[in-house]
Amino acid sequence: MKLPRRQFLHLAAGAAALPAVSRIAWAQGYPTRPVRVIVGYAAGGGTDIFVRLISQWLSDRLGQSFIIENRPGAGTNIATETVARSTADGYTLLGVDSAAAVNATMYDKLNFNFIRDFAVIGMIRGPLVMVVHPSVPAKTLPEFVTYGKANPGKISMGSAGTGGPAHVSGELFQMATGVKMIHVPYRGAGPATADLLGGQVQVLISGLPAVIDHIRAGRLRALAVTTAASFEALPGVPAMSDFVPGYEASHWYAVGLRESTPADIVEKLNKEINSALADDKMIARFADLGMTAFPASSAALTKFVADETEKWGKVIRAANIKPE
Repeated sequence: MKLPRRQFLHLAAGAAALPAVSRIAWAQGYPTRPVRVIVGYAAGGGTDIFVRLISQWLSDRLGQSFIIENRPGAGTNIATETVARSTADGYTLLGVDSAAAVNATMYDKLNFNFIRDFAVIGMIRGPLVMVVHPSVPAKTLPEFVTYGKANPGKISMGSAGTGGPAHVSGELFQMATGVKMIHVPYRGAGPATADLLGGQVQVLISGLPAVIDHIRAGRLRALAVTTAASFEALPGVPAMSDFVPGYEASHWYAVGLRESTPADIVEKLNKEINSALADDKMIARFADLGMTAFPASSAALTKFVADETEKWGKVIRAANIKPE
């Protein structure tokens, strides 16, 4: 039987609306099963700790388990590719850090494009700090620049690894000041700090957790933090930009997911994570990592990573940094 035209159009319109209604209902009920969170580092590091804090918060708030899977290797690219290949349904998240902004340039061939393929939904960030061994005669950053220029190629600069935030921040410092140092990469901040304490290297740019106790005990001398302003956890330590105009570098930890994930799910997760970033107990835990909350929309956070990628891409190309 042939339907009247008006009835046919009414049924067709209803059928066309079903997918949109289903998507809205699906997002409102999300999550209905456990969520995987892939981290590109072994357990215990800063990114892993941040992701575990956020995952527990989301589990408590949303009533489903957020299960951490540590998949270290290839500078976090193994974990990132795993999530890039997952279904864009909000059930596979990614622990992200500053490496995402570096890898895009440092690695010639990746099977993903972070800026194109991912959205960032929550972030904390903080400074790195430049510290020197007490044997270094410079007491201030200007004195260190003078000392470095007088001893080109004679100062060893440790880092937690080639292409990491500390390394590229050190390269940016050298480009901005004209100081020439020898880069000595380590497999983590712990070994780098141990060799700095032993005098095998003279300077290190590091996240706060690895060095702050040594600074307070006088075993290491802090010259400057890398963010645009001083940091309350290190009173009396100036910002590098006070002496090197325009210098700014920060380390950050974040959570991301596939860019094509339904917008309602992205917004829901972003809202919940931002509520965690406003919680006093969580803020105190972030301070233990030398970090502060960076609440923002997913669009703003994703743009921040894009800007970081462009900034560090210039440094990596100028310094010809290659993966180990």
